[in-house]
Amino acid sequence: MIINSFPKIVKGILRGLPKNDYPVLNSRLFFECWLSYAMDNSLTSMRDLFKRLNNTGFEVDISTFSKANLHRSQKPFQEIYQKLNELVQKKVQNKLHNKYAICPIDSTIITLTSKLLWVLGHHQVKLFSSLNLATGSPSDNFINFGHDHDYKFGSKMMSSLPINAVGVMDRGFAGLKFIQELVQENKYFVLRIKNN
Repeated sequence: MIINSFPKIVKGILRGLPKNDYPVLNSRLFFECWLSYAMDNSLTSMRDLFKRLNNTGFEVDISTFSKANLHRSQKPFQEIYQKLNELVQKKVQNKLHNKYAICPIDSTIITLTSKLLWVLGHHQVKLFSSLNLATGSPSDNFINFGHDHDYKFGSKMMSSLPINAVGVMDRGFAGLKFIQELVQENKYFVLRIKNN
């Protein structure tokens, strides 16, 4: 149901953004660029997005977009995020047996391309995040520079979850010490174990 109405939701939220406040890249188009990049899996870079835009008749280049990122107010982004969050909160969420909130926890690796960061020895960061499915809200997010294993950060992620939450993790979090900690602290979790 939510997927079918997603275009209507987006149109309603974007309706409040002006189309004539800037001559080349108005606020609505600026936000649509970010939204397209975030939602379209076929786009691998901002350059791809602007090639597509230029082919459809929008004469906007990436340098204009970059300057806009430096000078435009972040307030519309915050307001749109709040509106989307309110929509999620209104949706009736189910808990497991009406008691336990399911909270998937995962990490993703982001490769760093800045030469400055490489000189400092940072080639990648890991973004850790969890989502409380009962509320639809992120429970915790943080980044770690380096190649450390996920299980080293499992305790930090689990400690941010509500009392009756069930942490759901993949085998990257499967460390014996971490599992023992969870058992001692009476934390609820589902963990995919390693083959060995």
